[in-house]
Amino acid sequence: MNVSPMLKMVIAMSIFGSVGLFTVKTGIPAIQLVLVRCVFATVFLGGCWIAAGQHKKEIWQAREVFLTVLCGIFLVMNWVFLFKAFEVMPISVAISIYHLAPILLLILGAVCFREKIHLLSWLFILMCFGGSVLMIGIKASVSWEGLFSSGFIWALCAALFYALTMFFGKLIRHLSPYATTFIQTTVGILILLPFFDVHAFSHLSGMNWLFIVGTGFIHTGLVYYLFFDSIRQLPTVHMSALVFLDPAVAIMLDVALLGFRPSIWQVAGIILIFAGMAYTTFPKKSRIQQSHAEKNGF
Repeated sequence: MNVSPMLKMVIAMSIFGSVGLFTVKTGIPAIQLVLVRCVFATVFLGGCWIAAGQHKKEIWQAREVFLTVLCGIFLVMNWVFLFKAFEVMPISVAISIYHLAPILLLILGAVCFREKIHLLSWLFILMCFGGSVLMIGIKASVSWEGLFSSGFIWALCAALFYALTMFFGKLIRHLSPYATTFIQTTVGILILLPFFDVHAFSHLSGMNWLFIVGTGFIHTGLVYYLFFDSIRQLPTVHMSALVFLDPAVAIMLDVALLGFRPSIWQVAGIILIFAGMAYTTFPKKSRIQQSHAEKNGF
């Protein structure tokens, strides 16, 4: 295996693990930050797309363009809900719930493609959701107001839209990753531009702007470039393992720099969530992945 793509993916996932830290330091609402990310991603990755000459080689099909636009809507909602969760709950809790996405993807595959989920798989799914309950606290209110104020619903919605992005993204076969992301982030700009609030940026300090530019340029532009440049050269098993770098870095930064101190129940919740994720992520080829691969010619 080529070491270069592995190193690029390690760097990308490690950097992306700090997005929660950068988010809470920007000082702007979630919608404004997502709009900034979309602008940076469109400019940066669009430039890479054109500079590499890939824009001349694209195979445009109406069905794939529609799916890409749909994924763009899901991607924007994913970011908005995730950053909203960062605003109201510890990063470690939000990122752990957010990474229920592979579990939700498995469920989507079972519902839409009638893939059979075996008893052991259901056990690990319940383990993940049980872990998420422990993460928000056993004594947390069970009312809708309590769930929203805790950030649990925001993080869970982010995971759902992340799963939907992956689910429909699997059906895109011909457009390059640069083209799909360029379209998706352009869709994000069009969706969020009416919500742009110039006053949200008027009170910011130089440090706030540093984190805003970092979130846009580093976490969106650079990370996505490294990700797309390496993803097609890595075996699935290594990709699956590297998924865990993102939340691991996020939790370490939350504890080391933001003072998060998880309770014993939250630690148990983190263990349950990632143990369940490991079961659905590490198999060489899960049933839903195999079904998608066969249908898409992979």
